[in-house]
Amino acid sequence: MKLHHLRPAEGSKKRKIRVGRGEAGRRGKTAGRGTKGLKARSKVRLGFEGGQTPLLKQMPKLKGFKNPNREEFTVINVERLGAFDAGTTVTPDDMREAGLAKKRGKIKVLGQGDLDVALTVKAHAFSSGAADKIKAAGGTIEVLDDK
Repeated sequence: MKLHHLRPAEGSKKRKIRVGRGEAGRRGKTAGRGTKGLKARSKVRLGFEGGQTPLLKQMPKLKGFKNPNREEFTVINVERLGAFDAGTTVTPDDMREAGLAKKRGKIKVLGQGDLDVALTVKAHAFSSGAADKIKAAGGTIEVLDDK
């Protein structure tokens, strides 16, 4: 057997239908496109809805700017940290285990409510009010740098 004897498998190659090659054949003249109309003449552009105002033009333009580098934080208020025992170190993992933060990512502590327990709180960010309330209760804060 030589290279020029090789043939493709039976049925693997299908002949392309040549349309618009004379009136004698089945697909001559209008080439299977029917008569007249937009679709018979050329391509219909993407999003064309037959002259009706397209859906994309009906939608309002969105105003403003969406920052692709925005940092997303899961927020936890100071009052929710009162559930921990006095003198303990509260890390983001502890907050997630306690059900205070539902998703992964960075955690920010906000200053709503009161705290009467001295804690060492480790989080990725603190509001100034939260930092003041934790320190006033006799606790300390630690800002984490990791993700």
